[in-house]
Amino acid sequence: MILLTGFEPFGGQPMNPSWAAALAARDLLRAAGVAVDAVELPCVFGAAGSVLRNALDDLAPELVVCVGQAGGRERVSLERVAINCDDAPIPDNAGNQPVDVPVVPGGPAAYFTSLPVKAALLAVEKAGVPAEVSQTAGTYVCNHTFYTLMHELTSRPGVRGGFVHVPFAPDQVDAPDQAQQGSGAPSLPVASMAEAIAAVVRASLAVPAGATRPAGTTGPGDVALAAGSLH
Repeated sequence: MILLTGFEPFGGQPMNPSWAAALAARDLLRAAGVAVDAVELPCVFGAAGSVLRNALDDLAPELVVCVGQAGGRERVSLERVAINCDDAPIPDNAGNQPVDVPVVPGGPAAYFTSLPVKAALLAVEKAGVPAEVSQTAGTYVCNHTFYTLMHELTSRPGVRGGFVHVPFAPDQVDAPDQAQQGSGAPSLPVASMAEAIAAVVRASLAVPAGATRPAGTTGPGDVALAAGSLH
């Protein structure tokens, strides 16, 4: 069994493409004979983790891919690391706005994904969807959920999981209402997001350890130093 999750709308947005994409990816995978279910998470600190834990108990999945919206990003982002920090720039849907609070008191500073991000990156790119490996899932409910997932999986041997961020959907940025928060930002069709999520699942099922290829990042100073070393 594969578990996919997405979020309800937040921050005044009329939709959350992560949930639409998770549902569409579920249907793609089911059509291919994969046992998969999708669960919508509340965009609420604490509650998102509780719903996720209940889904893990009920479905007993072997693989979990959580999906969230990262408005402003141009590509599907395969998250590498979750950090033990809630630092909310805006209130969640219940009005909570934790600042510098650990996701799990006493927990490790960070967890790495157990998905094969490099193999998944290759699979998503092969599907024709722009993608990247991301080194930060932020400090909002997405990171909170990602960290909660990886902490929970430490007590569930053999279960792998990780997090994928998707950009805005076109409907969020093309609306005539200029007050729309995503207006003018990069976007990606939900169908493309779904193809990407399905590709991540297929790669994760096929490649336990993952492929190796450069997909890291550098700071501006590192780029300048590297460029200077060529002369």
